[in-house]
Amino acid sequence: MQKETLYLKLERNVELESEDVRIRDLGKMFCRDEKLLNRIRATKVMKFQEKDGGRKVICVMKLIEMLQQEYPELEVESIGEAEVVVEQVKTNKYKGAWQVFKIVFVSSICFFGAAFTIMAFHNDVGIIKTFNRIYEMITGQLSDGVTILEVSYSIGLAFGIIVFFNHIGGRRITKDPTPIEVEMRIYEKEVNDALVETADREGKMLDVN
Repeated sequence: MQKETLYLKLERNVELESEDVRIRDLGKMFCRDEKLLNRIRATKVMKFQEKDGGRKVICVMKLIEMLQQEYPELEVESIGEAEVVVEQVKTNKYKGAWQVFKIVFVSSICFFGAAFTIMAFHNDVGIIKTFNRIYEMITGQLSDGVTILEVSYSIGLAFGIIVFFNHIGGRRITKDPTPIEVEMRIYEKEVNDALVETADREGKMLDVN
């Protein structure tokens, strides 16, 4: 075999439906020899066992070891993650009413939870008394609870929330990621880092000896 170089770029987290994990599932790769590349892509890395709990951490060193045992002349260059978290997910084609119920339930919690938080905050800072006092100072009249201050504040609050979350319905206002997307990516990264550290400490990572 002529000496070839394989460039391997592992993802940090991948999800699979199959029990068999192959190298092509773990990330992207490039090699000038297309036939060799196709054989490498089909190489089986592992099969999920019941004890894995549907999740396994695989180290790039184990992949390099496997490939060089199979192809001694192959040079592997890793340009991606050092470890990849592989999760086996089982999806149903027809999700049914249960999936709809979960969406409605979570959406309701988010909506009413956010509304309660805003009301509790306003109650803590005494926003009603503040508005009444400002209205009385400016107009010299007592507020009836629904004035231009309350209306303007409500409109401004709604507008501020839309701008902050960068969404109107299903459309973005700008191309920037929303704060929720940023926080979710940070959370996802921290979870993956914790999974890798835990697997390493417990000796459950698929790694070289």
